[in-house]
Amino acid sequence: MGSKSIYQESELFKRYKNNPVLTPAMWPYKVNSVFNAGATIYDGKVLLLVRIEDMRGFSHLCKVESRDGYTNWKIDPAPTLSPKPDEFPEEIFGIEDPRIVKLEDEGRFAVVYTSFSESGPLVSLATTEDFRGYRRYGVVMPPDDKDASLFPRKFNGRYVLIHRPSPTSYLLGAHIWISHSPDLKHWGDSAILLPARKGSWWDAYKVGLGPQPLETPEGWLIIYHGVKTTAAGSIYRLGLALLDLDNPHKVIARSDEWIFGPNEDYERIGDVPDVTFPCGIVLKGDELIMYYGAADTTMAIATASLKEVLEFIRKHNK
Repeated sequence: MGSKSIYQESELFKRYKNNPVLTPAMWPYKVNSVFNAGATIYDGKVLLLVRIEDMRGFSHLCKVESRDGYTNWKIDPAPTLSPKPDEFPEEIFGIEDPRIVKLEDEGRFAVVYTSFSESGPLVSLATTEDFRGYRRYGVVMPPDDKDASLFPRKFNGRYVLIHRPSPTSYLLGAHIWISHSPDLKHWGDSAILLPARKGSWWDAYKVGLGPQPLETPEGWLIIYHGVKTTAAGSIYRLGLALLDLDNPHKVIARSDEWIFGPNEDYERIGDVPDVTFPCGIVLKGDELIMYYGAADTTMAIATASLKEVLEFIRKHNK
């Protein structure tokens, strides 16, 4: 789909030839857009929780599954996780952009998502054992905050959350933060993890987590989005970082160049132009499969070799 790109970029992540893989026309009920899906492996299949925007402009989450992670998607016939504003008033305008991790030694998955409250976006949490029933924990971080995920394991007996608070003025920069909790409800010891860079950098305006943290032999792989404001609007591109395996506060490496950005027509034209926004990734052997929202309209896939990704970070460490 789309014409040949006129842009040069790293071949680190390669687009799936049949992109986009999920579109509004495929849905069993009427929707406006399908994008920004959390991803995991469950019961031997790739499972996505896709953000669905309905015809009112409100979002919910819908589960889809595939044996190979590319084709023959089985879509839930109705919304899987819908807002419950009567019980959780922070969800009054919808729920969005989930990240999924399997909590080590707990037999359950954590789904961290954005709730759209009357005071703006905030971070909420639910857990599930089977992706059918969910226990909601409610608000984890107050507004304005989003782009959040837990790590799959504890550090020194505490859960660790990556998230992105937003200051009133973006002139101050919107940075990626890290926080800790003993019980998934009370949070503290917060600190900036990855700051937005300034000036002409591709991630000068704000940065935020992409998919969930991925454990690798060399550290926790962080794929993050960076936003640069131009005369034509904002451009969302992706970069890489590595965190220490035992101390995720410690940034081992951060790429100077972006590694993926909106080039194809389906990424540049849509409800929000010039956006490539992943919320989920799965690892099969050496293959990283990244699921990303394209122009806030459809779901697409890009793949990379984990070995090559780690080599790239070492080479382009800033």
